[in-house]
Amino acid sequence: MDNPRLVTVWWDLSESAQTIESLRAYLRDQSVDAFAEVPGLRLKAWIADPETDRWGAVLLWESTEASEGTVPSRAAELIGYPPTEVHAFDVEATVQGRYEDEGLNHRGLAFPASP
Repeated sequence: MDNPRLVTVWWDLSESAQTIESLRAYLRDQSVDAFAEVPGLRLKAWIADPETDRWGAVLLWESTEASEGTVPSRAAELIGYPPTEVHAFDVEATVQGRYEDEGLNHRGLAFPASP
Protein backbone atom coordinates (compact mmCIF):
# COMPACT_ATOMS: atom_id res chain seq x y z
CA MET A 1 0.00 0.00 0.00
CA ASP A 2 1.17 3.51 -0.84
CA ASN A 3 2.12 5.85 2.02
CA PRO A 4 -0.12 8.77 2.98
CA ARG A 5 0.58 12.15 1.36
CA LEU A 6 0.14 15.64 2.82
CA VAL A 7 -0.42 18.61 0.52
CA THR A 8 -0.46 22.29 1.47
CA VAL A 9 -1.90 24.97 -0.79
CA TRP A 10 -1.59 28.76 -0.24
CA TRP A 11 -2.93 31.79 -2.05
CA ASP A 12 -1.69 35.32 -1.49
CA LEU A 13 -5.00 37.20 -1.81
CA SER A 14 -3.43 40.65 -2.26
CA GLU A 15 -4.10 40.57 -6.03
CA SER A 16 -7.61 39.10 -5.76
CA ALA A 17 -11.04 40.66 -5.37
CA GLN A 18 -11.77 37.83 -2.92
CA THR A 19 -11.14 38.17 0.80
CA ILE A 20 -10.89 35.63 3.59
CA GLU A 21 -14.40 36.61 4.64
CA SER A 22 -15.86 36.24 1.14
CA LEU A 23 -14.25 32.83 0.72
CA ARG A 24 -15.94 31.63 3.91
CA ALA A 25 -19.29 31.79 2.10
CA TYR A 26 -17.85 29.55 -0.62
CA LEU A 27 -16.85 27.06 2.08
CA ARG A 28 -20.30 27.06 3.69
CA ASP A 29 -22.26 26.93 0.44
CA GLN A 30 -20.19 24.57 -1.71
CA SER A 31 -16.69 23.45 -0.93
CA VAL A 32 -16.91 21.67 2.43
CA ASP A 33 -19.71 19.33 1.38
CA ALA A 34 -18.14 18.68 -2.03
CA PHE A 35 -14.83 17.63 -0.48
CA ALA A 36 -16.63 15.22 1.86
CA GLU A 37 -17.17 13.00 -1.20
CA VAL A 38 -13.57 12.95 -2.53
CA PRO A 39 -12.16 9.40 -2.61
CA GLY A 40 -8.94 8.93 -0.64
CA LEU A 41 -9.12 12.27 1.16
CA ARG A 42 -8.79 11.65 4.90
CA LEU A 43 -8.87 15.26 6.06
CA LYS A 44 -9.00 18.74 4.59
CA ALA A 45 -8.53 21.80 6.77
CA TRP A 46 -9.00 25.22 5.20
CA ILE A 47 -6.68 27.77 6.78
CA ALA A 48 -6.22 31.53 6.70
CA ASP A 49 -3.73 34.10 7.93
CA PRO A 50 -5.45 37.51 8.08
CA GLU A 51 -2.19 39.30 8.96
CA THR A 52 -0.57 38.27 5.65
CA ASP A 53 -3.82 38.02 3.63
CA ARG A 54 -3.24 34.36 2.84
CA TRP A 55 -5.79 31.61 2.32
CA GLY A 56 -5.16 27.93 1.85
CA ALA A 57 -5.67 24.35 2.84
CA VAL A 58 -3.95 21.29 4.26
CA LEU A 59 -5.01 17.97 2.77
CA LEU A 60 -4.16 14.54 4.14
CA TRP A 61 -4.51 11.81 1.52
CA GLU A 62 -4.52 8.04 1.90
CA SER A 63 -1.90 7.76 -0.86
CA THR A 64 0.08 9.66 -3.45
CA GLU A 65 -2.22 8.22 -6.11
CA ALA A 66 -5.30 9.59 -4.33
CA SER A 67 -3.64 13.02 -4.03
CA GLU A 68 -3.27 13.18 -7.80
CA GLY A 69 -6.99 12.76 -8.47
CA THR A 70 -9.50 15.43 -9.43
CA VAL A 71 -10.81 17.69 -6.68
CA PRO A 72 -14.04 19.74 -6.72
CA SER A 73 -12.38 23.08 -5.97
CA ARG A 74 -13.44 26.38 -7.52
CA ALA A 75 -10.98 28.36 -5.39
CA ALA A 76 -8.62 29.25 -8.27
CA GLU A 77 -11.59 30.36 -10.38
CA LEU A 78 -12.99 32.53 -7.59
CA ILE A 79 -9.62 33.95 -6.53
CA GLY A 80 -8.66 34.59 -10.15
CA TYR A 81 -5.33 32.76 -10.32
CA PRO A 82 -3.72 29.46 -9.31
CA PRO A 83 -2.26 28.94 -5.84
CA THR A 84 0.80 30.97 -4.94
CA GLU A 85 2.38 27.91 -3.29
CA VAL A 86 1.69 24.18 -3.45
CA HIS A 87 3.81 21.70 -1.52
CA ALA A 88 3.46 17.93 -1.24
CA PHE A 89 5.11 15.94 1.52
CA ASP A 90 5.80 12.32 2.31
CA VAL A 91 4.16 11.38 5.59
CA GLU A 92 6.59 9.73 8.01
CA ALA A 93 3.97 8.66 10.56
CA THR A 94 0.37 9.32 11.55
CA VAL A 95 -1.61 8.98 14.75
CA GLN A 96 -5.09 9.90 15.83
CA GLY A 97 -4.93 11.44 19.29
CA ARG A 98 -7.40 11.25 22.13
CA TYR A 99 -10.35 13.55 21.74
CA GLU A 100 -13.68 14.31 23.36
CA ASP A 101 -15.58 15.54 20.30
CA GLU A 102 -15.62 13.02 17.45
CA GLY A 103 -17.22 15.39 14.95
CA LEU A 104 -14.93 17.80 13.12
CA ASN A 105 -17.28 18.20 10.15
CA HIS A 106 -18.60 21.72 9.66
CA ARG A 107 -16.42 23.28 12.35
CA GLY A 108 -14.45 26.54 12.12
CA LEU A 109 -14.90 30.23 11.46
CA ALA A 110 -16.90 29.64 8.26
CA PHE A 111 -19.73 28.07 10.27
CA PRO A 112 -21.79 29.69 13.00
CA ALA A 113 -21.11 28.43 16.50
CA SER A 114 -23.42 25.73 17.80
CA PRO A 115 -26.08 27.01 20.22
